[in-house]
Amino acid sequence: MSNNTAAAVAGLGAAARPLRFAIIGAGMSGILSAIKLDEAGYHDYVVYEKADRLGGTWRENTYPGIACDVPSHLYSYSFEPNPNWSHRYAPGVEIQAYFEAVAERHGIDQCIRFGTEIETADFVDGRWVLVTKMGERDVVDVIIAATGVLHHPNIPELAGLETFAGAAFHSARWDHGAQIDGARVGVIGTGSTAVQIVTALVDRVASITMFQRTPQWIAPQENPEFTPEQITQFHRHPEIIDEMRAEISRGFADRFSNAVVNADSPEMYVIEATCRANLEDNVHDPVLREKLRPDYRAACKRLVVSPDFYQAIQKPNAELVTDAIVTIEPAGVRTADGGLHDLDVLVLATGFRADRFMRPIHVTGRDGVRLDDVWAQRPVAHLSIAVPGFPNLFMLNGPNGPVGNFSLIEVAELQIAYVLALIDEIRMGRCTEISPSATATERFDVERIEAAKKTVWASGCRSWYLDDRGIPAAWPFTFDRFRDEMAAPNLHDYELI
Repeated sequence: MSNNTAAAVAGLGAAARPLRFAIIGAGMSGILSAIKLDEAGYHDYVVYEKADRLGGTWRENTYPGIACDVPSHLYSYSFEPNPNWSHRYAPGVEIQAYFEAVAERHGIDQCIRFGTEIETADFVDGRWVLVTKMGERDVVDVIIAATGVLHHPNIPELAGLETFAGAAFHSARWDHGAQIDGARVGVIGTGSTAVQIVTALVDRVASITMFQRTPQWIAPQENPEFTPEQITQFHRHPEIIDEMRAEISRGFADRFSNAVVNADSPEMYVIEATCRANLEDNVHDPVLREKLRPDYRAACKRLVVSPDFYQAIQKPNAELVTDAIVTIEPAGVRTADGGLHDLDVLVLATGFRADRFMRPIHVTGRDGVRLDDVWAQRPVAHLSIAVPGFPNLFMLNGPNGPVGNFSLIEVAELQIAYVLALIDEIRMGRCTEISPSATATERFDVERIEAAKKTVWASGCRSWYLDDRGIPAAWPFTFDRFRDEMAAPNLHDYELI
């Protein structure tokens, strides 16, 4: 706890109300939440984690080639710079190790209940009653849902999938016992994960076949190693990391985040020109080039970052298949042209169900209102943080946040500061329950929907950003607007009881 925070807490005296917290999820946001609760003087909390290890998406995704598509020094906690990142874009194993080290350094690993999945959360008499799948019960004042976005695998309905004779698995459930080297590997999908897998495996396998439904635009970002001299300088002069982080953050916002929310911005056209040139300059076979050329604007789908995918897919043992998949057979994949693609291993790089958030937890708020009913059509939350009728329940990286256009660590840091400001209203005795009003939530959502129609995500493609109406569900404003909104809650938008 900082001296200023300690003094502030001490000054509250009898007005300060002791609060108990449940943090759901021990990924990036859950670890952050625990650290920030401690710093704010809240020490009565428990972190519930359904898995046997912390790390969230970096624990679950261990496929070959996994790396972050946000620069390493930006995809780090601002208060925990890491001088030892090996590359500009860190590999997944380093990110997982980073979160484990941070959690241990702050003692958070001792506060996590591993292997404990929350089944229900009910708001009863002003407090939240949680029940785990094992039947254990806990009662808390505040829930912080740090359940993540991309962790429920999307398994496509493929006829005959269960008959495949080889190893078949989703990319987020990588089978490390499967024989990959020298095998015939098929990858279904063309997003970031599929691109990373194909690029990582092409030199290890007998053949690799990428089954493409929709081509992707590829941004040609290089991923150089940091030299030993640079790493030494990071250790000796940590201010270099701070300066680098600030520079990357500002550039990321100006040249990408703020570009994609305005489909007609000059920066958006620069991104498109860069992606077109990458395709034209690096794919030499005109037939393959046209197969790889999307018919939608760059960044309409989540932009794929890769320095060498085009080189990988042109290797002699690589094949791009654009015919539709008809069925999976024991020997491989049968496509609409009648051909059978013989395979030993089949990888489903088919993404995630990005609309789940807290679900499948059954959450019941004030007056018996069920979150499943409130979200029956689609998830909604005020400023991606909270839902009317569900007091003292806060989400990090919840619905309609900047999941598609910024570093989720910086997003989460801004959000937890905002949440702590709301919680302080309870600690100060100004209320016992706080939740956004239905009016404020609807007003914001109307504005959000209108803004979303002007983003590049609404320019004519199918993607996981779109809701059931075809409206982009990600934050549609500039990142500066997000910072401003998170700077301090507008309590006129909340009901305090």
